[in-house]
Amino acid sequence: MTTTRSSAQHGFPRGRRIAAALLVSTLAGTALAACGADAKGSQPAKISGKSVGETAGDAKITWGRCPALAEGQTRDPQLACGTLEVPLDYQNPGGMKIDVAVSRLSTAQPGKRHGVLLLNPGGPALGGLDMPETMASTLPKSVLDRYDLIGFDPRGVEHSTPQSCGLQDPSVSGLFPYPAADGSITKNVALAKANAKQCADTVGKNLRYYNTANTARDMDRIRQALGEKKISYWGQSYGTYLGAVYRSLFQDRTDRMILEGNVDPTKVWADQVADTWGKGMADRFPDAARVAAAQASTLRLGTNVAQVTRTYLTLADRLDRTPAAIPGTSVSLDGALLRNMTYALLLQNNTLPVLAKFWKAADNLTHGSTTAADTAVLKEVFADTPTSPGIPADNQATMFMALTCGDAEWPHDVDGYAARTTADREKWPLTAGMPANIWACAYWDKPAEATAKVVKGGPRNTLILQNRRDNATPWESGVGLHKSLGAGSAFVGVDNGGHHVYGEGSACADKATVGFLATGHLPDKDVHCTDVTQK
Repeated sequence: MTTTRSSAQHGFPRGRRIAAALLVSTLAGTALAACGADAKGSQPAKISGKSVGETAGDAKITWGRCPALAEGQTRDPQLACGTLEVPLDYQNPGGMKIDVAVSRLSTAQPGKRHGVLLLNPGGPALGGLDMPETMASTLPKSVLDRYDLIGFDPRGVEHSTPQSCGLQDPSVSGLFPYPAADGSITKNVALAKANAKQCADTVGKNLRYYNTANTARDMDRIRQALGEKKISYWGQSYGTYLGAVYRSLFQDRTDRMILEGNVDPTKVWADQVADTWGKGMADRFPDAARVAAAQASTLRLGTNVAQVTRTYLTLADRLDRTPAAIPGTSVSLDGALLRNMTYALLLQNNTLPVLAKFWKAADNLTHGSTTAADTAVLKEVFADTPTSPGIPADNQATMFMALTCGDAEWPHDVDGYAARTTADREKWPLTAGMPANIWACAYWDKPAEATAKVVKGGPRNTLILQNRRDNATPWESGVGLHKSLGAGSAFVGVDNGGHHVYGEGSACADKATVGFLATGHLPDKDVHCTDVTQK
């Protein structure tokens, strides 16, 4: 459930096409182009010093050039990167070590510096080395003067000892278990079992240590290596859960925290998917349907939300039964891909017009009557995406499973999944039963440790930003996180759609965010913003 704001706060993730945005649009988070270097083949510099397991507090990051970017991508030459060695298993700090890649954009000004702002784009399993540059383009001088911006690739992700199960289908969306047209989950069961076995056979039990709690512990090692007593943090989507876990484990080391597009920590992870995905789509879909209805004379998908919704559901069912080849590509459009692409394009308001045109193109495709305009939309949506050198193709899919399966144990009852899927299909037709269906986690090894608990108490230092109509992490998830943190958090709810809050048209939300980062002052009570201006 994730995508990332572009460097200009609009459009698709920097350096990625729409299809790529889909592939990283999953449980909770925001998609970001992988960090690279100004020159191909250069590697991040390693820390100096002794074994981190022995002298973590003395470890320093040696800053140098960043890893190579995907072809055609560029970056701010002032972004510096390095690596930090951390224990694979914090219960065995003298054992095996792994590397965590870290980046820094030094924006703080002498005399005004407050500290560092650590950033995470979500995912799960998105790299964040380039996030400082992305966020620097959206934040005002009053914030940039006070913080150096720090990015990192979470353990196992991209340049941080990247993991790979060698999956035949390397996409995250390929993991989403949409039932067959008749509702059967037989093929989903087989795929879940095969993916779990593939990871167990390829990576083995070490994958159990690539979990959110250990990633939070890595964050504290980053804090130590930077020489900071405390860190401030901005986490998006999955990054909100990571931030909440860090805050719970290291309350006295947490400074100012922004959590945007939120995960309910009491529902990690099976319930987060099954309980919220269907409702999130139902809440958000009408925004796109209204865009399509406003163009009824040309798109002919319906003149109101109800008609457009019926057209969409009929189209999805037709593609479930008879997929359609997309001219000029090796891609076949089926119901699952239609739904996944719809999910991805609902994440931002400025992609809703593209989504409406995509529905029309898909409908024409099934009737063999595509136009030049349809072909252009399909080409835009399914354009090839450049890949970052040295990153396994299935890295995000591998780490998506590692985190969602390794943070908490999932149910193992196949009949239970079948029953829940049937009920979910009826209750939430837009998602066709997928969120309640069986995932690889049903066959995963038992997690290495108990699910991290997000606790109340501690200083009042966390600002929760939540949109009313967020299809990735619905309103109820933000309310759930606020409840879990209690008096330690303030809540800013916005009458807007999409996955991002800051910089998306609400001066009310932006003022609260900037004010908190610049001064440390949280709103005295919950804020509900209704001033959204669509861009």
